[in-house]
Amino acid sequence: MTQAEHWLVLIRHGHSEWNLSHRFTGWTDISLAERGLADAAAAGRRLSAEGFAFDEAHTSVLQRTRQTVDSLLAATEHASIPIHSSWRLNERHYGQLQGKNKTEIATTWGESRSRLWWRGYFDPPPPVAEDDPRHPSFDPLYAELDPKLLPRSESLEACQQRLLPYWHEVIAPRIQAGRRLLVASHGNTLRALIMHLEKLDAVAVEKVEVTPGVPIVCRFNHKLELLEREWLDELVEQEA
Repeated sequence: MTQAEHWLVLIRHGHSEWNLSHRFTGWTDISLAERGLADAAAAGRRLSAEGFAFDEAHTSVLQRTRQTVDSLLAATEHASIPIHSSWRLNERHYGQLQGKNKTEIATTWGESRSRLWWRGYFDPPPPVAEDDPRHPSFDPLYAELDPKLLPRSESLEACQQRLLPYWHEVIAPRIQAGRRLLVASHGNTLRALIMHLEKLDAVAVEKVEVTPGVPIVCRFNHKLELLEREWLDELVEQEA
């Protein structure tokens, strides 16, 4: 494989117990299940076999993304690289949906409205109250963050608006400089980034899926315009 001069590898964290039970996790700091750790290690072996090495990694502040990076890198020959974490790479905050599964949500609010919340771009779920334990102000991870920045709920649009400053100010300049980056984040955060890179509209992004634990290689031209998005998924290739 010939790698383009500018590239980036994205990966959604592997499965947690809440993922496996179809519970909405959001900003809840849940650790990976054994399956998630194994998926990340498999991703690392695949990337290493394809000749990928990294100068640095970027994660959210949620432990499941750091565990994904640690497990992935441990399966390669390049485990000792700087790892940077930012709340801007967090999953979107699901408000009152956090901790609930899809059946509970559909029963409470109806299937049609619920689908708008978890697949649509503009509609945020019902927000948590200021005194709700799910409010980020109760989490020491965000003690140093301006309280005005802490969401009670986020639409995909709000998640994207929170993410893009980190893309423009941190990730993009590093790629432009030739740095080889690994970014471990979450399903909606990566959907929002793919929407931005591919210039998708609010309807098209509803169909974007990001599989847990499967690396996505993004290749760019010198202007950092996306040339190609490739999944490194052995199972998909074998079935093709």
